Amino acid sequence: MIYPKFPKEGDTIGVCAPSAGVGDKIEYFDLSMETLRSRGFQLEETDSVRNESYPSASAEERGSEFNYCFGNERISAVLCASGGDYCIEMLPFIDQDLVKSNPKWFTGYSDPTSIEMLLTTKLDIATIYGVNAGAWDWRPLHESQEISLRILKGDLPVQHSYDKYFKPNFEVEPSVYNMDTDVKWELFMPEHVSDTAVACYSYAPAYELEVSGRLIGGCIDVIDWIMGTPYEDLEGFCARYKDDGFIWFFDNFDLDPLKLQYVLRKMQLKGLFKDARAIIFGRTFLPGEATDADYLEKINRVLADTGVPLIWNADIGHTKPSMTLINGAIGHFSFHHGHATLSMELK
Repeated sequence: MIYPKFPKEGDTIGVCAPSAGVGDKIEYFDLSMETLRSRGFQLEETDSVRNESYPSASAEERGSEFNYCFGNERISAVLCASGGDYCIEMLPFIDQDLVKSNPKWFTGYSDPTSIEMLLTTKLDIATIYGVNAGAWDWRPLHESQEISLRILKGDLPVQHSYDKYFKPNFEVEPSVYNMDTDVKWELFMPEHVSDTAVACYSYAPAYELEVSGRLIGGCIDVIDWIMGTPYEDLEGFCARYKDDGFIWFFDNFDLDPLKLQYVLRKMQLKGLFKDARAIIFGRTFLPGEATDADYLEKINRVLADTGVPLIWNADIGHTKPSMTLINGAIGHFSFHHGHATLSMELK
């Protein structure tokens, strides 16, 4: 696994827009840029970052700007400006040889998952999941945002589960946030069931887990889109690092329970969970009318028979606060009666 050099104070971070631009949220984006500058970073934005168009530019232009960031020696790390739906269009225009010969930290979440799967599973370059460039617009910053800044600089603190989270809302004033909903991480362990035709095992609540493995994951909606294209090698990644085992983490944006079941089944049939040590799901951002029980029933049909522990409603993904995770790093995960910690090791 290739771990790029972390940017240090005074270094330049490149910001590109491989999916959406930030033209409709300039005020909030500038607050985040202000935060990054206050922490000692110089910033260089590509031409499409502040566009209002969705996507930010043509696929070829977005690919060219991405390549510019990796080819420019002055740029030490690359941040994705925003999420969206169109990263997959620009993947054919990424110069993989250029990226491989100039490995840098790439950071993004949601739609940029497709880029992270390309870099980490195919090019063996670790990537950071959990924040886009506009992630630091709250005043004051939340602890989870401070941790993500530390990780961007190469300081990898132990992250922990939180007591409260902020319910999903796209229209959030950056100076106003209210962690008003109880965090409820849940652990399920497979237990043998002899009287069902669906599976030999079924998940049952549990309260203790200590596990280590190589971290891999992101927005599962996007993993579904990219899986089977030339721009991922999840099967090869799992073969290369099978001795480490894997901790899969999934950020579900809006897949309903049945669609999530289909995606997981496809991954299971491809053998991607064969060496899994744990599978962690963040809170679903837009569940619609579906309940936790609806999701868990469908997940049980696919995953319980794998024998892999399941963690549900973790601080991962679109609902905040959320952890920042390094795809490709070794994760050490601990769960004790609803409280969890995660440390990461680069080896």
